Amino acid sequence: MLRHLSTALAATLLLVSFALAGGKSKDKPTLRSYFLTAHTVAVIVDPSAGVSLEDPRANQIAQKDVEAALTNWGRFLPVLDTTQADLIIVIRKGSGRLTNVTVPDARQNSRPGSITPTDDGISLGAQRGTPPQTSTGPAYPPISSRPQAEIGGSEDSFLVYEGTVSNPLDGTPGWRYDAPDALHSHNVPAVDRFRKAIADAEKAAAAKQSQQNPPSAQTNPSTPQQSNP
Repeated sequence: MLRHLSTALAATLLLVSFALAGGKSKDKPTLRSYFLTAHTVAVIVDPSAGVSLEDPRANQIAQKDVEAALTNWGRFLPVLDTTQADLIIVIRKGSGRLTNVTVPDARQNSRPGSITPTDDGISLGAQRGTPPQTSTGPAYPPISSRPQAEIGGSEDSFLVYEGTVSNPLDGTPGWRYDAPDALHSHNVPAVDRFRKAIADAEKAAAAKQSQQNPPSAQTNPSTPQQSNP
């Protein structure tokens, strides 16, 4: 009996050791090429997100914080019109709970204005953005005054879609980050993570390009040169 228990314990420890040491791949997932060629980005609130009764402006504040962080980064130009965006970032502020009472309101993404960088972040001018499309039409649910219980969504979410395809939100996000306070005001950790992912992808692309096009061999100056008689 003790021998069987010892054998089972040894096998369990071996599996745990494998999971900790080599169970996960050491290779980081590589972003698709469209991330590295993108120049413009639109930030929208998740169309399925309702307005929290406890914090009605949570998603809109997070939206502006993400736009400001992107502007300060300088890698992408934030735009309002999703039809002009190479990337579409879909954000959603978590409630910290498994359920949250909200009211559906599509106007969260109806913002008149254009995004202009300023010393303090961003400002809005006159222009109206175009909502993203799905295969069934605009991505926004109808406006309702009836409260609903949203299940899940306890963490902040930050999803990035390719914006130059038809019905972009019907596809799978090319990158995402879900975590408590991922959209925390001012520092916005999700943008920092996204910035690191872009930097890692650029390094991987440069290394791959270097392997495919190695530098030509140079003549060693210490090697004597033969001349024709």
